[in-house]
Amino acid sequence: MSTLLIAIIILSFFAVLMGVSWFTSRNADGETFFTGNRRSPWYLVAFGMIGSTISGVTFISVPGEVGSSAWTYFQFLLGNFVGYWVIALVLIPLYYRLNLISIYTYLDQRFGLRSYKTGAFFFLVSQTIGASFRLYLAAGVLQIAFFNDFGIPFSLTVLITLFLIWIYTYRAGIKTVVWTDSLQTVFILGAVGITIWVILKQLDLNFGEMVTVVDKHPYSQIFDWDWRSKTNFFKQFIAGVGIVLTMNGLDQNMMQKNLTCKTQRDAQKNVFWFSFAFIIANIFFLSLGVMLYYYAEQTGVDLPARTDDLFPLLAMKYFGPFAGALFLLGILSAAYSSADSALTALTTSFCVDFLNLDTSASKSKRTRILVHVGFSFLMFLVIIVFRIINNESVVSAVFRVAGYTYGPLLGLFSFGILTKKQVKDRFVPILGLGSPLLTYVINAYSETWFWGYKFGFELLLLNGLIMFVGLWLLSEKNGKSN
Repeated sequence: MSTLLIAIIILSFFAVLMGVSWFTSRNADGETFFTGNRRSPWYLVAFGMIGSTISGVTFISVPGEVGSSAWTYFQFLLGNFVGYWVIALVLIPLYYRLNLISIYTYLDQRFGLRSYKTGAFFFLVSQTIGASFRLYLAAGVLQIAFFNDFGIPFSLTVLITLFLIWIYTYRAGIKTVVWTDSLQTVFILGAVGITIWVILKQLDLNFGEMVTVVDKHPYSQIFDWDWRSKTNFFKQFIAGVGIVLTMNGLDQNMMQKNLTCKTQRDAQKNVFWFSFAFIIANIFFLSLGVMLYYYAEQTGVDLPARTDDLFPLLAMKYFGPFAGALFLLGILSAAYSSADSALTALTTSFCVDFLNLDTSASKSKRTRILVHVGFSFLMFLVIIVFRIINNESVVSAVFRVAGYTYGPLLGLFSFGILTKKQVKDRFVPILGLGSPLLTYVINAYSETWFWGYKFGFELLLLNGLIMFVGLWLLSEKNGKSN
């Protein structure tokens, strides 16, 4: 693609986001940033959440990973589906009954101040690392596709991307994010749909023939019953349930959007419908993965060494400028739909959980803006550190570490919901730090200790279980916490 075309795509993309920001920030007050005044249409939230759950990593990796693990990822998605229904039936009613802005306030009411701060702290760490990593990938794409041609350094590229996110979210916050997520979902799904259409056109196939190709291809195998494998069905399914409960149901980033719905019933309808849409969207991604490999087989294209490079390679070099432009638009949308909501959620959590900010007071606006700027700068620093490390294995390891920090959240919330016990609140921060460390040790020696067993996604569940057991051991016999 020409530099001019890329510039037009990028400028048009952000111009539309700015337009949405202007539209949604009219008559915004102190509550708008944090709750959207609880007026978001449930169907808009449901549709937008498709984009926010598909990060830039997912957009590129899921189709490419088909070549390594076939459709075994679908086992994980089936667990996700069950997890979303648990969120709708258990967590949504809890959050609405307590009228929460930050979901971690529940931990204060249930256990005490230290438990509350522990939960909020782990969310801030997890979200900062995860969001920075996803934005790092997006900035890298922009750097290669556009900014390198003008000699603009990577650090300035990151500043520009963060500034653009800040400028369209700082006024109306979550209200703007709900609308921009929906728009970005259109771009993401459009990019996948057009790519499939281009493949069919170039290979002279119709939709029915594509279904046959996907169905018969060896990369469409779904189930793995080897108990030692990381992609074993039971591991994937159970982990899919646990990870959705933790990284969605116990994550301020995702739940803040649900809590902008007018009523509890609307929020539940949002999650129910989203669970179906989420499965359908990922079926398209997995089907695209099979078709990318089939295209390479039929045309003699040499496969790249890394599976993550397959989709970008074919989209940018073989599918024509239109498909290449949509690919760029899709990955920008995938990256920004997760980064903008993460920045808003980080600001919300810090303001409510650590500053005890009165979200309805007009005088709190200045504090909220400063926090918003502060987290933008923190994400900038984290991204630059990723760049300095410049070692994919190290960066990937850092990103995986973020998953460890959700274990204490899973343990805290599940203990609070499933039991009536109180805990020794003063010891919870120590337990919160010890649980991920013990999980790391068990994972490192699992093959030696457990007859060759390898942990996959279910490692998060182990982390949560350790936290749960620790809380049980710390529970007060007389039912009172201290």
